[in-house]
Parts: sequence; C-alpha cells; structure tokens
Amino acid sequence: MPLHLLKLCVGAESIEDLEEWIAENLAGKTARGETAEQVHTTRMVPTRMTELLDGGSLYWVIKGEVACRQRLTGIRPFVDGDGIRRCHLVMEPVVHRVMPRPNRPFQGWRYLADKDVPADLAAGGDAPALPDTLRRELRSLGLL
Repeated sequence: MPLHLLKLCVGAESIEDLEEWIAENLAGKTARGETAEQVHTTRMVPTRMTELLDGGSLYWVIKGEVACRQRLTGIRPFVDGDGIRRCHLVMEPVVHRVMPRPNRPFQGWRYLADKDVPADLAAGGDAPALPDTLRRELRSLGLL
C-alpha cells in the first residue's frame, strides 16, 4: 500500500500558480541543457522511501487546503555544500487536483496514509474549472 507526503506549498497562491511555476522551472532547465524534471528540495530525508515510491504522491497544501498532488518518482538524499543532509523529491510535473480539504499550517512534511488521502477530482468536472479563490468563497458560504 502506498504512503504519501503532505507539504505546504509555500509561496503559491493557487493551483494555477503552482502549475505556472512548474512550467517555468522546466522550461528554464531545458533552456540551460539540464534534465527537465521537477524536483523539490527538502531538509529532512524520508525514512520510508520504499513505501513512498510504491505509488505515493506529494499532496500540496495551498492557502490552508489540501488542494492537489503530484506523483513521486524518486527520492534522492544528498549533502549540500555546507555539509547539511537534504533530499530531492522528484515528481511528475502533472498536477492532479483533489477534493479540497482544510489543513492547518505545519512545518516540514508529514506522512499521509493511503486511507487518509482526499479523492482526486474527476478530469473535466465543474469544480476544477472554477478559480481557486471563487471555489474557496463558495465553499465558505456552504454552496459547494
């Protein structure tokens, strides 16, 4: 059974913002002749790598909601130039929207059991087409 990670998407205002950042980052890597893969660097190295790479995803919390996920494809521990252990989380560049769920702020990342993950939103459904700010407002009013 896969295991997942939950992490705050610091700096992103919306899922669209995250998708734009990914596209710009991949385009920049391609222009520089680097491998075009999406990598997120984190300070802590997951100890349960085998479970995470067995179909796990990184679930992003954006503006206080678990909003989307990206499938994990690799985990690469390394030591940076200052001698600090770090980790590259390698992900598919495709962002999958999930049923939004409130989540309080936290530091770092958390493991998320497969039974606790929010369901993916159906591709082409009405909810994903709504801008995140409008969707949040409608949900706060009890209309979604």
